[in-house]
Amino acid sequence: MKELFGKAGTLILATLLVGLTMSVAMAQENGVDQATGNTTPKLHKKLVIKRGLSPEAAKCIECHSKKTPGIVESWKKGKMAHASVTCFDCHVVEKSSPMASQCSGIKGSNIYISPMVSSKTCSRCHPQEVEQFLKSGHAKLASFPVVEKKKTLNLMYHLEGGEFAGNSRANSSNMASRAAGCQMCHGGKVELGPDHKPIKNTWPGGVGTRYPDGSIGTCTVCHTRHQFSIEEARKPEACASCHLGPDHPDIEIYMESKHGQIFATQGETWEWDSAPDAWQPGDYTAPTCATCHMSGIGELTTTHNINERLKWDLVHPKSVIRSGERGDGEKGAVLMRKVCANCHGPTQIAKEKNTLDDVVALYNFYWDGVVKMKKDLAAKGLLKKDPWSDGFQEIAYYFWHHAGRRARQGAAMNGPDYAHWHGFFQLFQMYKDLQAIYNYRIKNNKIEELSTVMSTGPL
Repeated sequence: MKELFGKAGTLILATLLVGLTMSVAMAQENGVDQATGNTTPKLHKKLVIKRGLSPEAAKCIECHSKKTPGIVESWKKGKMAHASVTCFDCHVVEKSSPMASQCSGIKGSNIYISPMVSSKTCSRCHPQEVEQFLKSGHAKLASFPVVEKKKTLNLMYHLEGGEFAGNSRANSSNMASRAAGCQMCHGGKVELGPDHKPIKNTWPGGVGTRYPDGSIGTCTVCHTRHQFSIEEARKPEACASCHLGPDHPDIEIYMESKHGQIFATQGETWEWDSAPDAWQPGDYTAPTCATCHMSGIGELTTTHNINERLKWDLVHPKSVIRSGERGDGEKGAVLMRKVCANCHGPTQIAKEKNTLDDVVALYNFYWDGVVKMKKDLAAKGLLKKDPWSDGFQEIAYYFWHHAGRRARQGAAMNGPDYAHWHGFFQLFQMYKDLQAIYNYRIKNNKIEELSTVMSTGPL
């Protein structure tokens, strides 16, 4: 296998080379200062770029130029092509790989490929980036709901898939909601057929996709194949396909913010392709999602762990300071303030930090009240077994999953309309509705006959 990879333009790749996705092999030689006698290090950068294509790689490109010209044209415009990294380097796998198969162009040869390329492949040239990524909420945590969480599995197949109404899980259409929705952002678990190709619409998938060889993660969700552009990943649109909508309208919040306004009016003139850690204020006049959460800025270096600079968990029913696999929230707060300090003074930074803390406290105050009411009702047997036909439980879900997230995330990213009208303005009304349902059930010791909640929930 090493020979196969080596033929396709032998590459010495360890970390990113500025502008070329190449590595820098560094060697030190010691010298002696004749005047002082001190040993002084002499640093030499040895740049090795070996170009050219092996016959096998050239054959792939020639064939796909005819069959899928769009793929080849995209690849030619990217830095991978400039570095002679080809289809062969990323798609060839060991014969023993569970994903190994052969296309018509290599049938009968000793070469095996897979259309599926995970972060494991990318780690051969980008080990640090992948190591960071695998610790982040974009990896295993992302696909956990789709692969492991029983409530989500019930939601996708029994409810959204129509099993409750008679659409059997044996029908392909039962998987439609998962394949078209959840899986495309969160990722899922790839299943293979006898030919080692994906089945049941389990591939392609989102950022946390779990592959049959045990690897996790799809880098091309942000660096779209086959150009793999760093410029694209730095723009807010790269995040927008998943971070949007009524439950986490992050791109909408960003575009409403002053940062988004500056991006919308000035972004076309910004410098987008500076090298990692060299992309700094001046290349841009306002941050994007990547600037705050991932990019090198000031004294901070680039990271692919999007949890590192976060204090609060603003996703789940109750907000807590991040810990464990979700990050170190206290450290994250310090790091995010260092991001802000590149463009803002301490007074404004403190105001934004204190405002978010207060927003979290207010939301948690409301949520604690919801939890108390729900526990009281459960203790008295006044909750339906099916939460989706129970008005109290329906509203409670939309309370945290929709309006509650909007209030918290709107405050975090300076989107006032989402913090207020789409957030707390709806939260207090929903809380009153929950109180009314709670009081009725406690007073009458029964559940109202029909839910009065809109089927789509308060948006």
